[in-house]
Amino acid sequence: MRREQRLRRGVDFERVRANRKSWAHPLIVCYERERDDPGPTRVGIVVGRRVGKAATRNRVKRRIREAARSIYPQLDSGYDLIVIARQPAAEASLAQLTDALLSVLPRMNSGRRLRKAAVATPLSYRAPDRKDVG
Repeated sequence: MRREQRLRRGVDFERVRANRKSWAHPLIVCYERERDDPGPTRVGIVVGRRVGKAATRNRVKRRIREAARSIYPQLDSGYDLIVIARQPAAEASLAQLTDALLSVLPRMNSGRRLRKAAVATPLSYRAPDRKDVG
């Protein structure tokens, strides 16, 4: 994603989180904030240490970035978004993370265009049972 399409500063991340508008999926949580200017929508990605070690976190970040990049042209402009990876995202494929974004974004204001295009996308991810998790 290009520089103007990304959230980079900590202050920007804090503003979006302070807005308290979030939507959840078993793999990700998305926060949204409408900006005053009509500039391009900016996306920030957060993958915490609980997801795994550095190599795993970077892999998850790259997959989420690619999923967001493929969906980006369909987003409305003038929003800041944060995508936070949950622990099961470590084992998720790119297709599963894309499905997760496609299931969350139509519920958000920035994904209004996706509501019309949303055709009951089957989710290809099922959260593991608690006894299966190490």
